[in-house]
Amino acid sequence: MHFFVLIGESLREAFFMFWNTLWALVLGFTLSGAVQAFVSRKEMRKAMGDRSFGSLGRATFFGMISSSCSYAATAMARSLFQKGANFTAAMVFMFASTNLVIELGLVLWVLMGWQFTASEFVGGLIMIGLLALLSRFVLTPAVVDAAHRRLQGDEAGEEHEELQRRSWRERISSRAGWADAASYAMADITMLRKEMAIGFIVAGFLAVLVPAEVWGSVFITGHGFWTSLENALVGPLIAVISFVCSVGNVPLAAALWQGGISFGGVVSFIFADLITLPLIFIYRKFYGGRLTLRLIVLFWAVMSAAGLITEYLFRGLGLVPESRPAQIVEPSFEWNHTTFLNIVFLGIFAALFWLSRNQKRFGGGAGYAIDPVCGMQVETANAPATARHNSQTYYFCSDRCQESFIEKPEHFAGHESTQAETGGEAIDPVCGMQVDPENAVASRARNGETYYFCSPGCAEAFDRGPERYETQ
Repeated sequence: MHFFVLIGESLREAFFMFWNTLWALVLGFTLSGAVQAFVSRKEMRKAMGDRSFGSLGRATFFGMISSSCSYAATAMARSLFQKGANFTAAMVFMFASTNLVIELGLVLWVLMGWQFTASEFVGGLIMIGLLALLSRFVLTPAVVDAAHRRLQGDEAGEEHEELQRRSWRERISSRAGWADAASYAMADITMLRKEMAIGFIVAGFLAVLVPAEVWGSVFITGHGFWTSLENALVGPLIAVISFVCSVGNVPLAAALWQGGISFGGVVSFIFADLITLPLIFIYRKFYGGRLTLRLIVLFWAVMSAAGLITEYLFRGLGLVPESRPAQIVEPSFEWNHTTFLNIVFLGIFAALFWLSRNQKRFGGGAGYAIDPVCGMQVETANAPATARHNSQTYYFCSDRCQESFIEKPEHFAGHESTQAETGGEAIDPVCGMQVDPENAVASRARNGETYYFCSPGCAEAFDRGPERYETQ
Protein backbone atom coordinates (compact mmCIF):
# COMPACT_ATOMS: atom_id res chain seq x y z
CA MET A 1 0.00 0.00 0.00
CA HIS A 2 2.86 2.36 0.88
CA PHE A 3 4.34 1.72 -2.59
CA PHE A 4 1.20 2.98 -4.33
CA VAL A 5 1.09 6.03 -2.06
CA LEU A 6 4.62 6.93 -3.13
CA ILE A 7 3.71 6.51 -6.79
CA GLY A 8 0.70 8.78 -6.29
CA GLU A 9 2.84 11.41 -4.57
CA SER A 10 5.41 11.24 -7.37
CA LEU A 11 2.78 11.72 -10.07
CA ARG A 12 1.21 14.57 -8.11
CA GLU A 13 4.62 16.24 -7.83
CA ALA A 14 5.11 15.83 -11.59
CA PHE A 15 1.68 17.30 -12.39
CA PHE A 16 2.17 20.39 -10.25
CA MET A 17 5.61 20.99 -11.74
CA PHE A 18 3.85 21.00 -15.11
CA TRP A 19 1.01 23.20 -13.79
CA ASN A 20 3.44 25.81 -12.45
CA THR A 21 5.24 26.04 -15.80
CA LEU A 22 2.20 25.76 -18.11
CA TRP A 23 1.86 29.46 -18.93
CA ALA A 24 5.60 29.77 -19.57
CA LEU A 25 5.55 26.80 -21.95
CA VAL A 26 2.65 28.23 -23.98
CA LEU A 27 4.26 31.69 -24.11
CA GLY A 28 7.62 30.27 -25.15
CA PHE A 29 6.23 28.05 -27.89
CA THR A 30 4.01 30.89 -29.17
CA LEU A 31 6.95 33.26 -29.55
CA SER A 32 9.11 30.53 -31.06
CA GLY A 33 6.42 29.64 -33.59
CA ALA A 34 6.07 33.26 -34.69
CA VAL A 35 9.79 33.64 -35.26
CA GLN A 36 10.07 30.37 -37.17
CA ALA A 37 7.26 31.42 -39.48
CA PHE A 38 8.73 34.83 -40.27
CA VAL A 39 12.51 34.20 -40.51
CA SER A 40 13.98 32.82 -43.74
CA ARG A 41 16.10 29.65 -43.53
CA LYS A 42 17.91 30.64 -46.70
CA GLU A 43 19.03 33.90 -45.10
CA MET A 44 20.23 31.97 -42.07
CA ARG A 45 22.52 29.85 -44.20
CA LYS A 46 23.88 32.83 -46.12
CA ALA A 47 24.78 34.56 -42.87
CA MET A 48 26.93 31.65 -41.62
CA GLY A 49 29.43 31.23 -44.42
CA ASP A 50 32.61 31.49 -42.31
CA ARG A 51 33.82 31.36 -38.71
CA SER A 52 34.27 35.09 -38.25
CA PHE A 53 32.96 36.80 -35.13
CA GLY A 54 30.06 38.26 -37.08
CA SER A 55 29.11 34.91 -38.60
CA LEU A 56 29.20 33.16 -35.21
CA GLY A 57 27.16 35.97 -33.70
CA ARG A 58 24.52 35.59 -36.40
CA ALA A 59 24.54 31.80 -35.90
CA THR A 60 23.90 32.39 -32.19
CA PHE A 61 21.03 34.78 -32.90
CA PHE A 62 19.37 32.50 -35.46
CA GLY A 63 19.73 29.57 -33.07
CA MET A 64 18.09 31.53 -30.26
CA ILE A 65 15.00 32.18 -32.38
CA SER A 66 14.68 28.63 -33.70
CA SER A 67 12.94 25.50 -32.45
CA SER A 68 14.27 24.04 -29.19
CA CYS A 69 14.03 20.38 -30.21
CA SER A 70 17.49 18.79 -30.03
CA TYR A 71 16.80 16.38 -32.89
CA ALA A 72 15.47 19.10 -35.19
CA ALA A 73 18.38 21.40 -34.27
CA THR A 74 20.85 18.63 -35.10
CA ALA A 75 19.24 18.01 -38.48
CA MET A 76 19.08 21.74 -39.25
CA ALA A 77 22.76 22.17 -38.38
CA ARG A 78 23.63 19.29 -40.69
CA SER A 79 21.59 20.87 -43.49
CA LEU A 80 23.22 24.28 -42.98
CA PHE A 81 26.69 22.72 -43.12
CA GLN A 82 25.84 20.61 -46.15
CA LYS A 83 24.61 23.63 -48.08
CA GLY A 84 27.52 25.96 -47.41
CA ALA A 85 27.55 27.15 -43.79
CA ASN A 86 30.81 26.94 -41.85
CA PHE A 87 30.89 23.83 -39.65
CA THR A 88 31.71 25.70 -36.45
CA ALA A 89 28.95 28.21 -37.20
CA ALA A 90 26.52 25.31 -37.73
CA MET A 91 27.52 23.84 -34.35
CA VAL A 92 27.08 27.25 -32.68
CA PHE A 93 23.60 27.44 -34.23
CA MET A 94 22.82 23.99 -32.78
CA PHE A 95 24.04 24.98 -29.30
CA ALA A 96 22.06 28.22 -29.29
CA SER A 97 18.86 26.61 -30.59
CA THR A 98 18.72 24.19 -27.65
CA ASN A 99 20.19 26.27 -24.82
CA LEU A 100 19.36 29.93 -25.44
CA VAL A 101 15.71 29.65 -26.51
CA ILE A 102 12.85 31.55 -24.90
CA GLU A 103 10.82 28.61 -23.62
CA LEU A 104 13.79 27.08 -21.81
CA GLY A 105 14.56 30.33 -20.00
CA LEU A 106 10.94 30.86 -18.98
CA VAL A 107 10.55 27.36 -17.57
CA LEU A 108 13.85 27.66 -15.68
CA TRP A 109 12.66 30.95 -14.16
CA VAL A 110 9.35 29.51 -13.01
CA LEU A 111 10.64 26.18 -11.74
CA MET A 112 14.07 27.09 -10.34
CA GLY A 113 14.43 30.85 -10.11
CA TRP A 114 15.71 33.78 -12.15
CA GLN A 115 19.32 33.01 -11.22
CA PHE A 116 19.17 29.80 -13.25
CA THR A 117 17.64 31.61 -16.22
CA ALA A 118 20.45 34.17 -16.07
CA SER A 119 23.05 31.43 -15.71
CA GLU A 120 21.66 29.61 -18.72
CA PHE A 121 22.04 32.62 -21.00
CA VAL A 122 25.36 33.81 -19.56
CA GLY A 123 26.76 30.28 -19.45
CA GLY A 124 25.41 29.57 -22.93
CA LEU A 125 27.37 32.49 -24.36
CA ILE A 126 30.47 31.33 -22.47
CA MET A 127 29.98 27.82 -23.87
CA ILE A 128 29.63 29.13 -27.42
CA GLY A 129 32.78 31.23 -26.98
CA LEU A 130 34.71 28.17 -25.75
CA LEU A 131 33.35 26.11 -28.62
CA ALA A 132 34.50 28.69 -31.17
CA LEU A 133 37.94 28.88 -29.55
CA LEU A 134 38.63 25.16 -29.03
CA SER A 135 37.12 24.04 -32.33
CA ARG A 136 40.15 25.54 -34.10
CA PHE A 137 42.29 22.87 -32.50
CA VAL A 138 39.88 19.93 -32.34
CA LEU A 139 37.89 20.25 -35.56
CA THR A 140 40.76 20.23 -38.03
CA PRO A 141 40.12 21.06 -41.71
CA ALA A 142 40.94 17.53 -42.83
CA VAL A 143 38.34 15.95 -40.53
CA VAL A 144 35.68 18.54 -41.35
CA ASP A 145 36.31 18.28 -45.10
CA ALA A 146 35.94 14.49 -44.90
CA ALA A 147 32.57 14.94 -43.15
CA HIS A 148 31.47 17.43 -45.79
CA ARG A 149 32.33 14.99 -48.60
CA ARG A 150 30.33 12.37 -46.74
CA LEU A 151 27.28 14.62 -46.86
CA GLN A 152 27.62 15.62 -50.49
CA GLY A 153 24.72 14.59 -52.65
CA ASP A 154 21.67 16.44 -53.72
CA GLU A 155 21.63 20.20 -53.39
CA ALA A 156 19.60 20.75 -56.53
CA GLY A 157 16.49 22.15 -54.89
CA GLU A 158 18.32 25.06 -53.32
CA GLU A 159 17.54 27.54 -56.07
CA HIS A 160 13.79 27.07 -55.46
CA GLU A 161 13.85 27.05 -51.68
CA GLU A 162 11.95 30.27 -51.07
CA LEU A 163 9.87 30.81 -54.19
CA GLN A 164 6.71 30.33 -52.15
CA ARG A 165 7.88 32.51 -49.26
CA ARG A 166 7.05 36.22 -49.19
CA SER A 167 9.09 38.75 -47.24
CA TRP A 168 8.74 38.70 -43.47
CA ARG A 169 7.06 42.13 -43.55
CA GLU A 170 4.34 40.80 -45.86
CA ARG A 171 3.92 37.61 -43.84
CA ILE A 172 3.74 39.30 -40.45
CA SER A 173 0.84 41.46 -41.68
CA SER A 174 -1.10 38.56 -43.21
CA ARG A 175 -3.54 36.07 -41.71
CA ALA A 176 -1.71 33.27 -43.54
CA GLY A 177 1.55 34.17 -41.81
CA TRP A 178 -0.01 34.03 -38.35
CA ALA A 179 -1.81 30.79 -39.19
CA ASP A 180 1.59 29.33 -40.13
CA ALA A 181 3.05 30.68 -36.88
CA ALA A 182 0.28 28.99 -34.88
CA SER A 183 0.91 25.77 -36.77
CA TYR A 184 4.62 25.98 -35.91
CA ALA A 185 3.81 26.48 -32.23
CA MET A 186 1.36 23.57 -32.11
CA ALA A 187 3.74 21.35 -34.11
CA ASP A 188 6.58 22.06 -31.67
CA ILE A 189 4.33 21.25 -28.70
CA THR A 190 3.26 18.01 -30.40
CA MET A 191 6.85 17.14 -31.24
CA LEU A 192 8.15 17.71 -27.70
CA ARG A 193 5.20 16.40 -25.72
CA LYS A 194 6.85 13.04 -24.98
CA GLU A 195 10.13 14.66 -23.96
CA MET A 196 8.34 17.04 -21.61
CA ALA A 197 6.10 14.32 -20.16
CA ILE A 198 9.08 12.06 -19.48
CA GLY A 199 11.01 14.95 -17.95
CA PHE A 200 8.22 15.94 -15.55
CA ILE A 201 7.36 12.36 -14.56
CA VAL A 202 10.96 11.31 -13.96
CA ALA A 203 11.60 14.49 -12.00
CA GLY A 204 8.53 13.80 -9.85
CA PHE A 205 9.78 10.32 -9.01
CA LEU A 206 13.32 11.56 -8.31
CA ALA A 207 12.02 14.27 -5.97
CA VAL A 208 9.85 11.86 -3.97
CA LEU A 209 11.64 8.50 -4.08
CA VAL A 210 15.38 9.19 -4.14
CA PRO A 211 16.86 9.76 -0.63
CA ALA A 212 19.41 12.53 -0.09
CA GLU A 213 22.17 10.00 0.69
CA VAL A 214 21.88 8.56 -2.82
CA TRP A 215 22.61 11.96 -4.34
CA GLY A 216 25.50 12.30 -1.92
CA SER A 217 27.11 9.19 -3.38
CA VAL A 218 26.82 10.58 -6.91
CA PHE A 219 27.81 14.20 -6.27
CA ILE A 220 30.67 14.79 -3.86
CA THR A 221 30.22 17.66 -1.42
CA GLY A 222 32.37 19.65 0.97
CA HIS A 223 35.57 19.72 -1.08
CA GLY A 224 35.47 23.23 -2.48
CA PHE A 225 36.72 23.51 -6.05
CA TRP A 226 36.93 19.72 -6.48
CA THR A 227 33.25 19.40 -5.64
CA SER A 228 32.36 21.97 -8.28
CA LEU A 229 34.64 20.30 -10.84
CA GLU A 230 33.27 16.80 -10.21
CA ASN A 231 29.67 17.97 -10.35
CA ALA A 232 30.27 19.89 -13.58
CA LEU A 233 31.81 16.76 -15.15
CA VAL A 234 29.15 14.35 -13.87
CA GLY A 235 26.23 16.59 -14.90
CA PRO A 236 26.69 15.85 -18.63
CA LEU A 237 27.09 12.13 -17.88
CA ILE A 238 23.61 12.07 -16.34
CA ALA A 239 22.29 13.86 -19.41
CA VAL A 240 23.94 11.29 -21.72
CA ILE A 241 22.18 8.35 -20.08
CA SER A 242 18.87 10.09 -19.30
CA PHE A 243 17.76 10.23 -22.98
CA VAL A 244 15.76 13.38 -22.10
CA CYS A 245 16.64 16.57 -23.92
CA SER A 246 15.47 20.11 -24.63
CA VAL A 247 12.85 21.59 -22.26
CA GLY A 248 12.32 18.15 -20.71
CA ASN A 249 15.69 18.56 -19.01
CA VAL A 250 14.51 21.41 -16.78
CA PRO A 251 12.34 19.43 -14.34
CA LEU A 252 15.17 16.89 -14.04
CA ALA A 253 17.57 19.74 -13.32
CA ALA A 254 15.21 20.96 -10.58
CA ALA A 255 15.25 17.49 -9.01
CA LEU A 256 19.06 17.34 -9.20
CA TRP A 257 19.36 20.79 -7.61
CA GLN A 258 17.08 19.72 -4.78
CA GLY A 259 19.17 16.54 -4.42
CA GLY A 260 22.47 18.35 -3.91
CA ILE A 261 24.26 18.90 -7.23
CA SER A 262 26.22 22.14 -7.44
CA PHE A 263 25.06 25.25 -9.28
CA GLY A 264 27.58 24.63 -12.06
CA GLY A 265 26.58 20.98 -12.23
CA VAL A 266 22.98 22.01 -12.94
CA VAL A 267 24.12 24.36 -15.70
CA SER A 268 26.36 21.75 -17.36
CA PHE A 269 23.59 19.14 -17.11
CA ILE A 270 21.13 21.37 -18.97
CA PHE A 271 23.73 22.23 -21.60
CA ALA A 272 24.39 18.53 -22.23
CA ASP A 273 21.08 17.85 -23.98
CA LEU A 274 23.08 17.63 -27.22
CA ILE A 275 25.11 14.57 -26.19
CA THR A 276 22.38 12.11 -25.21
CA LEU A 277 23.04 8.64 -26.60
CA PRO A 278 20.50 8.82 -29.48
CA LEU A 279 22.07 12.07 -30.69
CA ILE A 280 25.58 10.59 -30.53
CA PHE A 281 24.45 7.84 -32.91
CA ILE A 282 22.96 10.50 -35.20
CA TYR A 283 26.27 12.42 -35.28
CA ARG A 284 28.06 9.23 -36.26
CA LYS A 285 25.65 8.70 -39.13
CA PHE A 286 25.95 12.30 -40.33
CA TYR A 287 29.66 12.94 -39.95
CA GLY A 288 31.40 9.59 -39.45
CA GLY A 289 33.15 8.09 -36.43
CA ARG A 290 36.27 10.31 -36.41
CA LEU A 291 34.46 13.61 -36.27
CA THR A 292 31.81 12.28 -33.87
CA LEU A 293 34.45 11.24 -31.33
CA ARG A 294 35.98 14.71 -31.51
CA LEU A 295 32.55 16.32 -31.14
CA ILE A 296 31.78 14.29 -28.00
CA VAL A 297 35.08 15.27 -26.37
CA LEU A 298 34.73 18.91 -27.42
CA PHE A 299 31.08 19.21 -26.37
CA TRP A 300 31.65 17.56 -22.99
CA ALA A 301 34.65 19.80 -22.31
CA VAL A 302 32.93 23.08 -23.19
CA MET A 303 29.69 22.13 -21.40
CA SER A 304 31.51 21.23 -18.19
CA ALA A 305 33.87 24.21 -18.40
CA ALA A 306 30.99 26.62 -19.07
CA GLY A 307 29.10 25.26 -16.07
CA LEU A 308 32.16 25.61 -13.83
CA ILE A 309 33.02 29.13 -15.02
CA THR A 310 29.39 30.23 -14.66
CA GLU A 311 29.24 28.93 -11.08
CA TYR A 312 32.33 30.86 -9.98
CA LEU A 313 31.21 33.98 -11.86
CA PHE A 314 27.81 33.90 -10.17
CA ARG A 315 29.42 33.13 -6.81
CA GLY A 316 31.60 36.20 -7.16
CA LEU A 317 28.50 38.27 -7.87
CA GLY A 318 26.60 36.69 -4.97
CA LEU A 319 23.94 35.24 -7.29
CA VAL A 320 24.15 31.54 -6.38
CA PRO A 321 21.13 30.62 -4.22
CA GLU A 322 22.27 29.83 -0.69
CA SER A 323 19.47 27.39 0.13
CA ARG A 324 17.79 24.53 -1.67
CA PRO A 325 14.03 24.01 -1.74
CA ALA A 326 12.55 21.33 0.49
CA GLN A 327 10.17 20.66 -2.39
CA ILE A 328 10.32 21.79 -6.00
CA VAL A 329 6.75 23.11 -6.13
CA GLU A 330 3.76 23.33 -3.80
CA PRO A 331 1.72 20.22 -4.76
CA SER A 332 -1.71 21.83 -4.47
CA PHE A 333 -3.97 24.28 -6.29
CA GLU A 334 -3.95 27.86 -5.09
CA TRP A 335 -5.63 30.96 -6.46
CA ASN A 336 -2.56 33.03 -7.24
CA HIS A 337 -0.81 34.68 -10.20
CA THR A 338 0.23 31.27 -11.59
CA THR A 339 -3.37 30.10 -11.74
CA PHE A 340 -4.46 33.36 -13.36
CA LEU A 341 -1.67 33.17 -15.97
CA ASN A 342 -2.49 29.54 -16.71
CA ILE A 343 -6.13 30.42 -17.39
CA VAL A 344 -5.09 33.23 -19.75
CA PHE A 345 -2.56 31.09 -21.61
CA LEU A 346 -4.91 28.13 -21.85
CA GLY A 347 -7.12 30.53 -23.81
CA ILE A 348 -4.13 31.45 -26.00
CA PHE A 349 -3.40 27.75 -26.48
CA ALA A 350 -6.99 27.20 -27.62
CA ALA A 351 -6.62 30.05 -30.13
CA LEU A 352 -3.35 28.55 -31.42
CA PHE A 353 -5.00 25.17 -31.79
CA TRP A 354 -7.93 26.68 -33.71
CA LEU A 355 -5.67 28.70 -36.00
CA SER A 356 -3.47 25.70 -36.76
CA ARG A 357 -6.49 23.52 -37.52
CA ASN A 358 -7.76 26.18 -39.93
CA GLN A 359 -4.38 27.00 -41.45
CA LYS A 360 -5.46 26.49 -45.06
CA ARG A 361 -8.68 28.41 -44.52
CA PHE A 362 -6.57 31.52 -43.82
CA GLY A 363 -4.28 30.91 -46.80
CA GLY A 364 -1.44 29.35 -44.82
CA GLY A 365 0.36 26.07 -45.30
CA ALA A 366 1.92 26.84 -48.69
CA GLY A 367 5.36 25.23 -48.84
CA TYR A 368 4.90 23.46 -45.48
CA ALA A 369 4.28 19.86 -44.45
CA ILE A 370 3.81 18.06 -41.14
CA ASP A 371 6.34 15.38 -40.23
CA PRO A 372 4.08 12.31 -39.92
CA VAL A 373 6.27 10.78 -37.20
CA CYS A 374 6.85 13.56 -34.66
CA GLY A 375 4.31 16.16 -35.82
CA MET A 376 6.78 18.99 -36.48
CA GLN A 377 5.97 21.54 -39.18
CA VAL A 378 8.64 21.43 -41.90
CA GLU A 379 9.38 23.66 -44.87
CA THR A 380 9.24 21.25 -47.81
CA ALA A 381 12.10 22.95 -49.63
CA ASN A 382 14.34 22.76 -46.54
CA ALA A 383 13.25 19.39 -45.13
CA PRO A 384 16.33 17.48 -43.86
CA ALA A 385 14.84 14.19 -45.13
CA THR A 386 12.06 12.91 -47.38
CA ALA A 387 10.55 9.56 -48.35
CA ARG A 388 8.08 8.33 -50.96
CA HIS A 389 5.25 5.93 -50.20
CA ASN A 390 2.22 5.09 -52.36
CA SER A 391 3.04 7.93 -54.78
CA GLN A 392 3.12 10.47 -51.94
CA THR A 393 6.11 12.47 -50.70
CA TYR A 394 6.59 12.71 -46.94
CA TYR A 395 8.80 15.32 -45.29
CA PHE A 396 10.71 14.92 -42.02
CA CYS A 397 12.45 17.15 -39.51
CA SER A 398 15.35 14.71 -39.16
CA ASP A 399 16.77 11.42 -40.40
CA ARG A 400 15.57 9.84 -37.15
CA CYS A 401 11.94 10.44 -38.09
CA GLN A 402 12.58 9.34 -41.67
CA GLU A 403 14.03 6.02 -40.46
CA SER A 404 11.03 5.44 -38.19
CA PHE A 405 8.72 6.06 -41.16
CA ILE A 406 10.63 3.71 -43.48
CA GLU A 407 10.52 0.94 -40.87
CA LYS A 408 6.70 1.16 -40.56
CA PRO A 409 5.32 3.39 -43.33
CA GLU A 410 1.81 1.99 -43.00
CA HIS A 411 1.74 3.19 -39.38
CA PHE A 412 2.38 6.83 -40.35
CA ALA A 413 1.19 7.09 -43.96
CA GLY A 414 -2.35 8.03 -42.97
CA HIS A 415 -1.16 11.18 -41.18
CA GLU A 416 -1.33 14.56 -42.88
CA SER A 417 2.17 15.14 -44.16
CA THR A 418 2.27 15.97 -47.84
CA GLN A 419 2.28 19.47 -49.22
CA ALA A 420 -1.00 21.35 -49.62
CA GLU A 421 -3.38 19.95 -52.20
CA THR A 422 -1.71 20.07 -55.59
CA GLY A 423 -4.81 20.39 -57.75
CA GLY A 424 -3.70 17.59 -60.08
CA GLU A 425 -0.08 18.72 -60.23
CA ALA A 426 2.90 16.49 -59.50
CA ILE A 427 5.56 17.02 -56.86
CA ASP A 428 9.23 17.12 -57.82
CA PRO A 429 10.59 14.21 -55.69
CA VAL A 430 13.95 15.96 -55.22
CA CYS A 431 13.10 19.48 -54.03
CA GLY A 432 9.39 19.04 -53.20
CA MET A 433 8.20 21.79 -55.54
CA GLN A 434 4.82 21.52 -57.29
CA VAL A 435 5.19 20.87 -61.03
CA ASP A 436 2.68 20.93 -63.86
CA PRO A 437 3.33 17.63 -65.73
CA GLU A 438 2.53 19.26 -69.06
CA ASN A 439 5.14 21.99 -68.54
CA ALA A 440 7.73 20.05 -66.54
CA VAL A 441 11.33 20.82 -67.51
CA ALA A 442 12.21 17.13 -67.34
CA SER A 443 10.67 13.77 -66.50
CA ARG A 444 11.89 10.25 -65.80
CA ALA A 445 10.10 6.90 -66.00
CA ARG A 446 11.16 4.30 -63.45
CA ASN A 447 9.53 1.11 -62.20
CA GLY A 448 6.21 1.94 -63.82
CA GLU A 449 5.96 5.48 -62.44
CA THR A 450 6.74 8.84 -64.05
CA TYR A 451 8.54 11.53 -62.08
CA TYR A 452 8.42 15.22 -63.07
CA PHE A 453 11.06 17.83 -62.28
CA CYS A 454 11.14 21.60 -61.97
CA SER A 455 14.72 21.96 -63.27
CA PRO A 456 17.51 20.00 -64.99
CA GLY A 457 19.42 20.07 -61.69
CA CYS A 458 16.68 18.12 -59.92
CA ALA A 459 16.49 15.61 -62.76
CA GLU A 460 20.27 15.10 -62.62
CA ALA A 461 20.11 14.62 -58.85
CA PHE A 462 17.42 11.97 -59.38
CA ASP A 463 19.60 10.23 -61.97
CA ARG A 464 22.52 10.06 -59.52
CA GLY A 465 20.46 8.24 -56.90
CA PRO A 466 16.91 7.41 -57.97
CA GLU A 467 16.43 4.94 -55.13
CA ARG A 468 16.48 7.89 -52.72
CA TYR A 469 13.40 9.45 -54.29
CA GLU A 470 11.32 6.73 -55.94
CA THR A 471 8.12 5.41 -54.41
CA GLN A 472 8.82 3.20 -51.42
